[in-house]
Amino acid sequence: MKTSIFVLCSRLAVLSILACFSAKAGNNLQDQSSVDSSGINNLVFKSDYKINPDKKGELLFQLDNINFFKDNEYSTSLMKGYSLPGLWVQPKLVYYPLKNIKLELGAHLLRYWGANKYPNMAYQDIANWKGDQYQKGFHVYLLFRAQVALSKHVNIVLGTLYGGANHNLIEPLYSPELNLTADPETGLQLLYNSRLLDLDIWVNWESFIFREDVHQEAFTVGLSTRFKLNRPESRFHFYIPIQGLAQHRGGEIDTLFTNSVQTLMNGAAGVGAVWNINHPVFKNVNVELDGTGYYQQAGELWPFNSGAGLYARASADIYDFRVKTSYFACHNFISMFGLPFYGAVSTKEKDVTYENPKMLYWGIEYAHSFGKGFSLGIDLDIYRRLFCNKIGGEYEYPKDDGPSTSFSAGIYLRINPSFLLKKF
Repeated sequence: MKTSIFVLCSRLAVLSILACFSAKAGNNLQDQSSVDSSGINNLVFKSDYKINPDKKGELLFQLDNINFFKDNEYSTSLMKGYSLPGLWVQPKLVYYPLKNIKLELGAHLLRYWGANKYPNMAYQDIANWKGDQYQKGFHVYLLFRAQVALSKHVNIVLGTLYGGANHNLIEPLYSPELNLTADPETGLQLLYNSRLLDLDIWVNWESFIFREDVHQEAFTVGLSTRFKLNRPESRFHFYIPIQGLAQHRGGEIDTLFTNSVQTLMNGAAGVGAVWNINHPVFKNVNVELDGTGYYQQAGELWPFNSGAGLYARASADIYDFRVKTSYFACHNFISMFGLPFYGAVSTKEKDVTYENPKMLYWGIEYAHSFGKGFSLGIDLDIYRRLFCNKIGGEYEYPKDDGPSTSFSAGIYLRINPSFLLKKF
């Protein structure tokens, strides 16, 4: 454990030094996130991490909030359907002591309508531990972010990270629904962007342990990169995405001595292209092809030790709408943070897996910004699982699992105003 942390920190230090040197030599051009300004992920879920030097000395009160209503109608043996009516709100103080430093202090409060108590735990699965203490009214989580911009290209973040949609992970690796339900990510993050490369590397510490604790330590290391082969605003833009996630569960000072360590990994690499039409109605077309992988390096938490998948997607931005489609096929692939649709393990039927599952997806979303800090998103998703065999569970022999069609729809309102309290 200590060795892995040392190796991780060493690599982060090397990346930081390289990023600083690259930043000095780079050109001050738009990064991909500023060019792609359409879609729910960009207009509703993402947060702007750039520090404005003109805000030096300002103390602000900021209220960040997403109201959501999401209905998942899943007619499949893969997973059960459910609804998510609620909101999260983040009241916080934001202070800029210097032109390149930002400090934030506040709270993240999650509320589902109709619920009055919430487990006092991280809202991501931690193996072998479910919190036995409860919070009343809201699920509450402390927010504190210390951010320093080393240059126009390099940012280091400690505490609350710019997580979720900001990582730009593909859907087989990360479900967009976690932007509504998951706790804020906390730990350490390095952000770098230039004309040639966007880099996001982070450590999300999900579960801390003290000596003799009976639950596991858990943290996730993530990497999301985009190599830009030409300028993002070019008529035809080409890029290479490389992404990876590794979650370690265990610890040297807990009391779980038997099979207490699990290490799970997801990864993806591919190639993509954007046709920037730049018409007021027809904006752009994006296509991408990715290979995905899964590896269980330690432990027996999941039924497969390794697996792989193929993910092909396309989208078109038309006015405030985005039309999407994708195809996913895999063999023994499991996603840590993605929807179970992108995988070969059932979360509905115990010990059931699938033989080489395939899926077609269609979706449409509407996203509109009413002004700085106010945006609306509406989406409809259709998942068509194709024929495959079910294996395990109560079935002595493989059982045919015929095609099934599932639906999901949601509406999201982001409200994020800021109020200047004092200028020092």
